[in-house]
Amino acid sequence: MLEYIPENLDFDVTFEPTRVADKKYVIDNNTNQLIAIVGKDFTCASHGDFFRSVMDTVTENLSSHEVDGANIAWRDAHHNGWAMLDMTLPNVKAKITTPKHETEVAQRIIALHGVDGTCSNTVLFGAIDFFCTNGMVRGEHDKVRRKNTSGFSLDRFIGQLNRSKQDFYAQSERLQGWANKPIFFGDVKPMLESLLKSDKTADKMLRLYEQEANTRGHNAWALYSAFTNYASYADERNGFKLRNTAGDTQAVNMFQREAKVAQWIESKQFNELIAA
Repeated sequence: MLEYIPENLDFDVTFEPTRVADKKYVIDNNTNQLIAIVGKDFTCASHGDFFRSVMDTVTENLSSHEVDGANIAWRDAHHNGWAMLDMTLPNVKAKITTPKHETEVAQRIIALHGVDGTCSNTVLFGAIDFFCTNGMVRGEHDKVRRKNTSGFSLDRFIGQLNRSKQDFYAQSERLQGWANKPIFFGDVKPMLESLLKSDKTADKMLRLYEQEANTRGHNAWALYSAFTNYASYADERNGFKLRNTAGDTQAVNMFQREAKVAQWIESKQFNELIAA
């Protein structure tokens, strides 16, 4: 159901002045809970208005077959000041095969919104691996971002959405190319050390790559799957636990990992490895 907004995120925003002249409080009008302190000129749409606009645009511009069975996961942080819609379209999918393994990836639409001044209105496109549920986002060129104001326009999003299926299949062809590209284990560790700037982090990522290679084979797709595993989980499954910090930031930190992976695959180190 594309119209559903979780109750904790479906609230009007109100503002109240603080004792500091150029600041004001952001308040959840349903609970009267203080969410954040922002600049006096800050304005925003509510989460509900933004996400309903995104979902309405999806249903109006994609076919009924494409949106049928769509699955939406919600994440929130900063005491509901930051929210993320993660939509999977299971009917828009492609197979990625190696001599050892076959999986399907499906199209993803990710929308980010903040009422606390920490996030612009952002929509991204990507994919999800059905085998391991690792999430992937495409690069900066697939990002739709607008300043967080109540007058947010979805015009560019509509254009991207109309191209999204074609772009997804182009992304899938790239992933299949990585599945076809063998890489040598001895080359992976120095690449990771150069890319990640930390021997400890590189060692943990190398162990993740070994696990993925056992399933998918020694290829660039397995290395990318290690990256997306890092961005999808933060527990004993991969050894990349999040620090237990105050501030209700886990969902934000996990999305930042996805953005970091999108940068890694465009890096000189990664592309030199897969070009060798």
